[in-house]
Amino acid sequence: MADEVVLLDKNASMFGMRVRIALGEKGIKYESKEQDLINKSPLLLQMNPVHEKIPVLIHNGKPICESLIIVQYIDEVWKDNSPLLLPSDPYERAQARFWADYVDKKFYDSSRKIWTTKGDELEAAKEEFIGILKVLEDQLGDKPYFGGDKFGFVDISLITFYSWFYTYETFGNFSIETRLPKLISWAKRCMQKETVSKSLADEKEVYLQLRCHVE
Repeated sequence: MADEVVLLDKNASMFGMRVRIALGEKGIKYESKEQDLINKSPLLLQMNPVHEKIPVLIHNGKPICESLIIVQYIDEVWKDNSPLLLPSDPYERAQARFWADYVDKKFYDSSRKIWTTKGDELEAAKEEFIGILKVLEDQLGDKPYFGGDKFGFVDISLITFYSWFYTYETFGNFSIETRLPKLISWAKRCMQKETVSKSLADEKEVYLQLRCHVE
């Protein structure tokens, strides 16, 4: 019996994009169900009653919530499908989880300030945002990907925000590439992968959706 895989998602969600990439990397066929986060569906409320948010992966009727947990689940359940998304070495795997957790704890709240603040507060928000990304750029160093030569867990955790960079730059009136050229080179390298380019939302659509929401 084939696995039944359903993804409750929203196109512009950087967290949903992570799951799309992971499923693509593993070659898993799935049904995507776009969610309205204003009028939440009974299925979403049933499958994620605690947080009532996407993404939710439903595997053979059982829900898995939170994007990084879902990506790890996909890697474990379909471990025979190459590539491995997390390193096999325990120390390297712990390091990958640390940096993905850093992205989750630092990046989203900081980036959100760029379209919710103005004046001096916005300038401070931009510097905080660049500082967080600079830590990641330094961690990347001269490696092609965060884990070395292979695209993996940390790359998946961060690359989905790239579809929002145009929005950050437009609202904040600044250039990320000017400040962080190595990180943008890494993002462009990731975008050459079909699993990434097909999973990320169009940057202009993301901007228009957010602008309509903010206005």
